[in-house]
Amino acid sequence: MTASATAAVSSGAGEPFLKLSGLRKTYPGVVALADFSMEVRPGEVIGLVGENGAGKSTLMKILGGVVAPDRGVIEIDGVPHPTLSVAHSMAAGIAFVHQELNLFDNLSVAANVYIGREPRKFGFLKLVDDDELEKAVQPFLDRLGATFSPATPVARLSIAEQQIVEIAKALSLRSRLVILDEPTSSLPIAETEKLLEVIAGLKAHGISVIFISHRLHEVVEASDRVLVLRDGKLVGTLEGADINHDAMVRLMVGRDLKVDYVPPSKPRGGVVVSVRGLRTSTYPAHDIDLDLHAGEILGLAGLVGAGRTELARVLFGIDRPVGGGFALNGQDVHFSASSDAVAAGIFLVPEDRKGAGLVLDFPIAQNITLPNLRAYAKNGLVSRDAELARARQSRSDLDIRAADVSQRTSSLSGGNQQKVVLAKWLAMKPRVLIFDEPTRGIDVGAKAEIYRLMRELSDSGVAVLMISSDMEEVIGVSDRVAVMHEGHIQGTLERAQCSEENILRLAVGKSI
Repeated sequence: MTASATAAVSSGAGEPFLKLSGLRKTYPGVVALADFSMEVRPGEVIGLVGENGAGKSTLMKILGGVVAPDRGVIEIDGVPHPTLSVAHSMAAGIAFVHQELNLFDNLSVAANVYIGREPRKFGFLKLVDDDELEKAVQPFLDRLGATFSPATPVARLSIAEQQIVEIAKALSLRSRLVILDEPTSSLPIAETEKLLEVIAGLKAHGISVIFISHRLHEVVEASDRVLVLRDGKLVGTLEGADINHDAMVRLMVGRDLKVDYVPPSKPRGGVVVSVRGLRTSTYPAHDIDLDLHAGEILGLAGLVGAGRTELARVLFGIDRPVGGGFALNGQDVHFSASSDAVAAGIFLVPEDRKGAGLVLDFPIAQNITLPNLRAYAKNGLVSRDAELARARQSRSDLDIRAADVSQRTSSLSGGNQQKVVLAKWLAMKPRVLIFDEPTRGIDVGAKAEIYRLMRELSDSGVAVLMISSDMEEVIGVSDRVAVMHEGHIQGTLERAQCSEENILRLAVGKSI
């Protein structure tokens, strides 16, 4: 590619290869997309933002050939199509990286990347050529800065690493348009920066990107153009210097909305959880020492693989430490199961709320009462009235947006699903509440509500441990920040010391 051509694609110049005109999609009682139009040029990055329910998912399903619009036209290279099939979408060079991972845990990284397209050996049986397969996948992993090999089973990878596999899969399709749906929602800052570099590399090679994210500072950094959806309608387009956080939020919610990081209303109390010399199976030679106080939000930062989630799993009784331990209110505890932690008043809001925090096919009410059914039972039978009463009170207290508590939890937005996870633990009066990536995949309005709830909990005396990969969130929400590096606490920062530079220095093993 010549220098002039590179300059052209880097600014998204040239004729659009994809045009959407007047797309409309309705469901019973809901207009999901209303007369939506857009163009995509080679080598441009389009940010697509909007609150949950704004129409982003419907638009992506139409582009992927999963659903058909009620009306409107999709033009690819000047050829009009009333709708697309999945095969047609892929053939046109449209690739997706979904927020919800779509991988086979029992297969290797390489097998997942080239699933259905594996190179075969010569011969009657036409077996998969594993050597060629891994050789083909390695360049994509190198490009993404992955530290695992193509032969690694996906089951051994963290969520962040699995996200990298999904992106490698999209790159392997040699697509013209890559749609990234919340690709950084489970990535800490170092891996996020790498992904933004990958996006810039795609752009430089003439590949277009639609970047969907609730992390608006990343949208500002990555995008040439930002489209804002609200209630199924395109309510604004921002370009160049007009792309900024406040302008996007104003268009998304129809008003100015400032996410206030509320400081504590009172000094933190005594030590509730004291971790001393604790070692996990991931880092059996590294000790963890940490104190968590009543009435504080302690942020836990670090790079992928630093051991943050492993610590949370031990505190919640999912895993056992291989050395050391921790005390609760001065008493040594030894949990053999998460039920022991629950009985002690330690609760976990997991990173994977859909897979580990909720039973999606259950109604809201049953998800809220499930961990403590005895509290709603009489003579061994669960009282439906008691369940509904508790759930309705939780819906009111946490402002869970649902028509009724009998509604399936799967139908809720990400923010409201997170509130349901929180509601089930609040009903049991927690002493310690661990949040693992509390606002992953949640829109800006719901984030503000989650932050408010976390502060209300800490002000009531609950000890809150917040694991987060969102640097702005860590700095803004936390009263103190403990930073992990390779299985131990590299340093702990008071609120006045919390800065991106200080946190990153500790995260890579340096001192401040």
